[in-house]
Amino acid sequence: MSEVAVRVMIRGRVQGVWYRGWTVDQATARALRGWVRNRRDGAVEALFIGPQAKVEAMIAACEQGPPAARVTHVERFAAEDGGEAGFAQLATE
Repeated sequence: MSEVAVRVMIRGRVQGVWYRGWTVDQATARALRGWVRNRRDGAVEALFIGPQAKVEAMIAACEQGPPAARVTHVERFAAEDGGEAGFAQLATE
């Protein structure tokens, strides 16, 4: 089964609401690889790598996010598989 890599930028009230921890849990449950991090501009950025159907399901879940989040926009970009193992929460960039 081929894999895809998609980077997303999530905007709205997405910092300080457990969005990164929720993303790690959700991506791990879907057996995706990649990472998530806060951005200094208030957004959350993530890279999802895995089977297309699972990546699409994860992106759809990001449009809602955890209960305290208020997502206003999810922008997606084609990405490269950087060879990440597992799914990690990275430092703010």
